[in-house]
Amino acid sequence: MHPILSDLRKLISYLVAWLLVGMLIAKFLALTGLASWSTALLFSLPVVVIYGFVASSAYYVCRSLPMTGRRLIPTVVLFCGASLFSGGIWLTLCLGWNNLATSLDWWSITFTPNSVSLLFSAGCGCYLISLLLHDGLIALDNIRNAELSAAKSRVLAREAELHMLRAQINPHFLFNSLNSISALTSIDTVAARAMTIALAQFFRQSLALSEQTTIALAKEIALCDSFLEVEKIRFGSKLQSEFNIEDQAQIALLPPMLLQPLIENAIKHGIRDLSDGGVIRLTGLVRDNWLHISIENPCDETPSSTIGNGLGLKNIKQRLMNVYGNQASIQWNKTDTSFSVEITLPLQLS
Repeated sequence: MHPILSDLRKLISYLVAWLLVGMLIAKFLALTGLASWSTALLFSLPVVVIYGFVASSAYYVCRSLPMTGRRLIPTVVLFCGASLFSGGIWLTLCLGWNNLATSLDWWSITFTPNSVSLLFSAGCGCYLISLLLHDGLIALDNIRNAELSAAKSRVLAREAELHMLRAQINPHFLFNSLNSISALTSIDTVAARAMTIALAQFFRQSLALSEQTTIALAKEIALCDSFLEVEKIRFGSKLQSEFNIEDQAQIALLPPMLLQPLIENAIKHGIRDLSDGGVIRLTGLVRDNWLHISIENPCDETPSSTIGNGLGLKNIKQRLMNVYGNQASIQWNKTDTSFSVEITLPLQLS
C-alpha cells in the first residue's frame, strides 16, 4: 500500500503540504488580478486537495521502474509522459471547477491563454516534483530495508555462531570428562562426584551466557573458573591458574564465551604436554577506554602431535571483527617455552 496514504500522520502532513501549494496558487491569482484573495482560495484549495491524491500515483510510477535496473532514457520518457498527462488532469480539474462555480454564480474567473498555459505548467511541475520526492522516499525505504535486512543477518549470524559454540563445547572436552568420571568412579568416588557436579555447573553456565549478546568480564571469568574446576580434577596439581583482573575490568562487557576456548587451548596445546604442568595466567585491565585481556601459558619446546592449526584463534578474530569491526584486535605470540594471546576491546561498561 502507498506509504503516505496508509499512515494517518503522513497523510495529514501530505495534505497540509498541498494546501500550502494551493495558497501559493491563490496568491498568484490574486497578484495577477484574475481573482480576489478569497475567490482565489475558494478556487485553488479544493482543486489542489483532489490533485494531491492524483499526484500520489507518482509512487507507483516510480515503483514501476526499479532503481537497480533503471535506464536514463526510459525513465525520462516515463516521467515526462506521466507529468504531461497529470498536467492535463490538473488543468481539467481547474477549468471544470471554475465552470461549475460560474454556472452556480459563486464566482467567475476568466482565464487568459497565458494563465491556462501557466496552470498546465504548474500541474506538470507539481507532478514532476512529486515523482522526484516519491523516488527519494522509495530510496530511503530501500536503505532502511537494507539496514533491517543487514541487522537480521547479523542476528542470524550471531545465533549461528552461538549454536556453533555450543556444539563446539567441545565434544573432546565432554568425552574426556566423562571418561575421567568413569575412571574415577572405581578409584575415587568423591572426586567422580565432584567432577560430575563441576561439569554440570559449567554447561549450565555456558548455555545461560550464550543467550546474551554481551556479558561482564566477571561472568566470563566465572565460566572459565568452572571449566578449570573440571580440568583440575583431571590434571590435578599439574594444572594451576592465576587470574589478575582489575576492578573496572570486572564490569567491562565482551561477547560471551570469548575466553573459555583460549583457556581450553592453553591446556590442550600447553599444560597437557608438560610433565610438570604449569600455570595459566589471565590478566584483565583497563587503559585509556580500552579493555586489555591477556592469557599466557607455558608450552613444550617440542611441539606435540596435537599441535593446533590456529583455526580457533582465527575464528575468534573473525568473531571480534563481526562485533567490533576494526576497533578490536587479537594477537598471539609463541616462544620456545610460552604462548600468549592478547585481546584489545573498546571499553563498554555494564
